[in-house]
Amino acid sequence: MLHKIRGIVLKTTLYSESSVIAQVFTDKFGIQSYLINGVKKPKAKIPMNVLQPLHLLDMVVYYKANTQLQRVAEARPSPVFRTIPYEVIKNTMVQFLNEVLYKSIRQQHTDENLFDFIYNAVSWFDEHEEPSTNFHLAFLLKLSKFLGFAPHAQTRNDQKYFDLQEGEFTSLIPVHPNFIAKTEADYFLALFTTPFEKINEIKLNNATRRFLLDKILIFYALHTASFGQIKSHQVLEEVLS
Repeated sequence: MLHKIRGIVLKTTLYSESSVIAQVFTDKFGIQSYLINGVKKPKAKIPMNVLQPLHLLDMVVYYKANTQLQRVAEARPSPVFRTIPYEVIKNTMVQFLNEVLYKSIRQQHTDENLFDFIYNAVSWFDEHEEPSTNFHLAFLLKLSKFLGFAPHAQTRNDQKYFDLQEGEFTSLIPVHPNFIAKTEADYFLALFTTPFEKINEIKLNNATRRFLLDKILIFYALHTASFGQIKSHQVLEEVLS
């Protein structure tokens, strides 16, 4: 049976000389693996360039429950990216975010709220003319809400420290090293609560941005099973420096 769905490309792996397996986060079926033939042929029905990391797709697919490899009838970009593939900062940032997402999203079940957040955030990032050097930080902190470990910030008051392990602010220095002190904790909270449209108003220097990214990755590692080590952030830091 054919289904019309939306998808977010997470990973593409070579299957043969002209075929790939694309892991796609879909709005209706969660993460699915699709065998796509002929992607490298000159007149490919579904060309390789639409299967790049975090590309957004409208798809028509076959779906069979309990099947490891699904089939695709149609796939086209929606929207067609205007800036992400062509701007170095944006493209590098998307490559990094894709690596984090791939290691964070495990579910095979439907999660439309998570899907809509990623889809809308990536669409906004592509449409936004001025590349925001804060986008990746804000994206990851906002994403944590949909992954189930958002910072608890409702009753901060005089609590100066953010405990990455417990996911909450505290007035006492934690007994472990996984925490952020006041100034950086203020930025951490601002990036979490500020809408994307205003994140450029949060003024960060490169050293602070790098520090916050390292802490956010620790935050993810503490709250995501089998998160592992992220490699692409080093490339991103070089591009942003």
